[in-house]
Amino acid sequence: MKFPLGFYSFGKNIGIKDTSLDFAVIYSENRCKAAAVFTRNNFPGAPIYVGRDHIKDGYLQAIVINSKNSNVATGEQGIQNSYQICTELGKSLGIPTEDILPSSTGVIGVPLPIEKILNACSTAKADLKPGNLEEVAEAIMTTDTRKKISYRTITNQAGEGVMFGIAKGAGMIEPNMATMLSYILCDYLPESGDLQTILKRVVDVTYNCITIDSDTSTSDTVVLMCSGVLGTIADDVFESHLREIATDLSKMIARDGEGASKLIELTVSHGRDDVQVTKIGKSILNSPLVKTAIYGGDPNWGRFVMAIGKVFDEPIPYDSLEIQLGGISVKGADNNTKTKLAEYLKSNEEIHISVILNTGSFQKTFWSCDFTEGYIQENAYYTT
Repeated sequence: MKFPLGFYSFGKNIGIKDTSLDFAVIYSENRCKAAAVFTRNNFPGAPIYVGRDHIKDGYLQAIVINSKNSNVATGEQGIQNSYQICTELGKSLGIPTEDILPSSTGVIGVPLPIEKILNACSTAKADLKPGNLEEVAEAIMTTDTRKKISYRTITNQAGEGVMFGIAKGAGMIEPNMATMLSYILCDYLPESGDLQTILKRVVDVTYNCITIDSDTSTSDTVVLMCSGVLGTIADDVFESHLREIATDLSKMIARDGEGASKLIELTVSHGRDDVQVTKIGKSILNSPLVKTAIYGGDPNWGRFVMAIGKVFDEPIPYDSLEIQLGGISVKGADNNTKTKLAEYLKSNEEIHISVILNTGSFQKTFWSCDFTEGYIQENAYYTT
């Protein structure tokens, strides 16, 4: 596994969870150009307020994350705690408080165990190791069942660089963004230096195309930090690598949805525009009837028609509508076709759906997962 130059990190247990890793720091020895996209939920977590404040100048040098407690709905004290965490970490690392972005993920409405976190911040410098981002990927997990990591090597005349991304997320996910945290680091910069525009464009076609359960988290954060120690590369090359990594991580999040047994990839094509395609794509993948049918291997294609038809402000002519599962056309399916559809749904862990609207030329891909008994078990007893 390769890491971008000059980045150090660690993950450790500080007693928020029983034994697993629950606290992490990412640090760059160089001040980085940075960009971020945050949740649009009307009740954002305290770290979101602080993160928006600290990244206003477009620079960061460290990220600090805790899991199991989201520091959401904790009032002014929660916001002050997030600022205090950044201040304490800044003292340890010898960097300005404003160059640190905080993140928290976990249960809503519970005060942070602030003394445990401040103690960990005060000794953070001694815990840092070169690279080591797989440890961070573990420390940020909540109901996730696996670490989510993707990276690409980038070769230029300045040498071989790395773009490295990690993420967490398994439930409460319909980004605009979902709880979805992602951190992407690189030792190159795009030539334009316009990280925010590039990141927003990539987020719109990756993370914002995931839905697990239609619930938009209060804590969603995607951060991009670029040290530029290897210089610059063309914007299109940079964005291509970023999009590949974000797509990888988006699919990992969808595949790891709470209780999920199948990844669903839906492509809605030949639509009028992004608005139409997105409304219909999200309607299909947020339908419990569609998601349970896929789990059970039930070739009930009428559920797809229902999910498309309930987008009241985007009526689609039924006669020109096409729906395919695994390349098999489902409209008007006879018994033989239904048998093939059931076999496809039951025998594959990745389900590919194509919906062709025939109202234009716009196309977009979305990711989700099926609904199983495991989702209910996970969420019915989350805090008990």
